[in-house]
Amino acid sequence: MTFRFALEAAEGMARAGVFHTPHGPILTPVFAPVGTQATVKAIAPRDLRELGASLILANTYHLHLRPGDALIRDLGGLHAFMAWDGPILTDSGGFQVFSLADLSRIDGDGVTFRDHLDGSLHRFTPEVAIQIQHNLGSDIIMAFDQCPVPDERAVARAAVERTHRWLARCAEEHARRGDPSRQALFGIVQGGIFMDLREESARFVTGLDLPGYAIGGLAVGESKADMYDTLAQTVPLLPADKPRYLMGVGSPEDLVESVARGVDFFDCVLPTRVARNGAALTRAGRINMRNLQYADDPRPLEEGCACYTCTHFARAYVRHLVKASEILGHQLLSIHNLHLLLTLMREMRAAILGGTFADYASAFLAGYQPVGSQKGARRNPLPVG
Repeated sequence: MTFRFALEAAEGMARAGVFHTPHGPILTPVFAPVGTQATVKAIAPRDLRELGASLILANTYHLHLRPGDALIRDLGGLHAFMAWDGPILTDSGGFQVFSLADLSRIDGDGVTFRDHLDGSLHRFTPEVAIQIQHNLGSDIIMAFDQCPVPDERAVARAAVERTHRWLARCAEEHARRGDPSRQALFGIVQGGIFMDLREESARFVTGLDLPGYAIGGLAVGESKADMYDTLAQTVPLLPADKPRYLMGVGSPEDLVESVARGVDFFDCVLPTRVARNGAALTRAGRINMRNLQYADDPRPLEEGCACYTCTHFARAYVRHLVKASEILGHQLLSIHNLHLLLTLMREMRAAILGGTFADYASAFLAGYQPVGSQKGARRNPLPVG
C-alpha cells in the first residue's frame, strides 16, 4: 500500500488531513502516546483503543537493547508483539544515543555507545538504524539524525551536515532492503534556532521526496518563544502535501500553538510521565495530586471530563492512591492525561474542519495556565491568515 496524505481543510496555517498507512488511516492533527518499551506505561492496548489513540510511538534504541529487534521480528513484528493493530511510528534511536553523551562516541560513520543497562558496547550507523526498524516492522520509520544543542551554532552546523549525510544513507538502505509500500521513511529537519540552518536543512531533506518530514531539535532547552518562532518560519518550508511531525512535544499549550503553526503529528512522554509523578493535566493547567487540598475533595480531576477516571473516582481517592504509591494511581492519571490530549486533538481537527479554529485556540489558551507562568502573562500571538 502506498502511503498518502490527503489535506481536508485548512484555516490559516492549521490543517486537518488524513495520512493513509497499511494499518489504517491517521486523522490529523494527531498526538501519539509514547510506548518506549513497546508499551505505553500503565496503559493496556485495550485502553488505548477506548481512548481513541490512532498512532503510537516505540523506541528503536531501547527495543534493540531489550528484548532485541531480531526477537521481535521472529515473533511477528512489533504489531503482533505488543498486540496493537493500529499504526506505529518508531524513532531512529538518534536522540537516545546522543543524549547519553558520557556513554557514546560519535564519528562520521555513526555512533559507538555503551548499553546503559549492562555497559556492553554497541554501534549505530544509519544503515543499522534502518535495519532495526525494518525488523520492528513499524509503519513510519525515522532517519538516523543528530540532535544538537539548540543555541550553539557551530554544533548545530555540524549536526545539520551530519544529519544530511546520514539521511541519504538511510534512504539508500531503506530502498535497498525495505518495502516502501509497507514502511514510510520520514526525514528530519535540524538546525537549532538558526533559521539559515533550518532553511538549508529543509531544502536538503525535502529534496529527497519522502512520505513525510519531521522537525527535530526543538523542546530540548530553548525558550518557548524561540520554539514557536522557529516553527513559524520552518513549517512553510515543508511541502503542503506531506505530513509535518514535531518530535517530542506534548504539553497542551504547545499542541495548540503548534497546530496553529501548521504541524500535523506530535508525540511526547509527558502525559504518562507526569502521571507517574502524581500530576493531572487539565484545561486550566497542571495540578499536583499530592497537595493536601485534594485530600477530601469529592470532585473529579476535571469537571465535565468524560474519561474513565473522572466518571468513576474523586480527587480524594486519586490522591490517596498517589500518596500510597499504588499502581492504580499511575493508571488512572495516565488515562485522564491521555484522554485530555487525544480529545484536544479531536476538537482542534473538528474546529479546523468547521472553520472555527482561531476562536477555539484563543479560547483554550486564554483559560490555560502553563507550568511556571503567572496568570495574565502575555503569550506570543497566534499566527493568523
